[in-house]
Amino acid sequence: MPLSTRFGIEEEFVLLDDATLVPVSARELHARVLGEAPGLGVLTAEFMTSQIEAATEPVSSLDAAGERVMRLRRMLTEHAPAGTVVAATGAPFALTGTGQLSWSPHYEDVADLIGRLAAEHIVNGLHVHVEVLDDEERVRALRRLRERLPVLLALSANSPFSGGAPAGLASWRSPLIRRLPVSWGPPAFPDADAYHRTVDAFVEAGALPARSSVSWAVRLSERYHTVETRVADAQLRVADTLLLTALIRAIVVWDDDTREPTPPEILDASLWVATRHGMDARLLTADGRSHDAWSEVDRMLHSIRPVLGELGDAAFVDEQLARIRTEGTGSQRQLRAYESGGIPALAALLAADA
Repeated sequence: MPLSTRFGIEEEFVLLDDATLVPVSARELHARVLGEAPGLGVLTAEFMTSQIEAATEPVSSLDAAGERVMRLRRMLTEHAPAGTVVAATGAPFALTGTGQLSWSPHYEDVADLIGRLAAEHIVNGLHVHVEVLDDEERVRALRRLRERLPVLLALSANSPFSGGAPAGLASWRSPLIRRLPVSWGPPAFPDADAYHRTVDAFVEAGALPARSSVSWAVRLSERYHTVETRVADAQLRVADTLLLTALIRAIVVWDDDTREPTPPEILDASLWVATRHGMDARLLTADGRSHDAWSEVDRMLHSIRPVLGELGDAAFVDEQLARIRTEGTGSQRQLRAYESGGIPALAALLAADA
């Protein structure tokens, strides 16, 4: 696979009242910004009317991605109604009542499938698409990413609140996603045929309204020739988004498939402790042993460092990981802001244009 592999970034945001941090309708914002952003990407409505998604056009470098992510975020904040904040967080601080669904045939089908779960399903993720033209190689990349899902989740945890109080979880978004059909960690598919047959069987059985509704933390895109990683919460800052993107792209490009697949019960437990503790977790490996999350980061870096170097991303990754060791994950930063200054301090932190 060429090291110039292209990628795209999708970021989801929620519009919040800046005095209460509860979701509000983003219809006014939608009217101002939805559609193509020439040279940058596209802005679209998300599952609930309080949400919006910014997706970059395909790029080949972190610098190009960073410019587009920053400019798309600034478009959102510059056009947001007065008294609101465009929040880059995995789940809102609090909910009042039930959310209003954005209309589309696909969203209507999803809402019908999951029933009343839809009313409180306001979750924001970071989705990274990495282009892989061959179907079988996409499945091999999916298996590589599957093995790194817990550490990627721990690094990206950024939703520590529920109901206006600390949730006791680093990623409150993750158990909300887990309630969906065909979610959490995927099987270690042996080949592309097994992947497609499995997804087709879910659709035929009514477990999914369409192939594109798969909610695994990593999946094959139905729209593009990409493997799509969906494990991460939406990220506070552009640098956080780019760090995760660099790691994900390097894992996809890395061609070492020698790791034994983690048994599903161990992967499930490891994802759960990452959800609960973030980078304070002890993550499980295929042999059933546990290691602190930073040790797993070091193991991952040891494997992919040659690729990071060839892509020109190694120095950036090292710098950003050092920053997170000092500042903490998004969830840790959110909790500190709330503890020190309540809702006003948290609202300032959640602003999505930095």
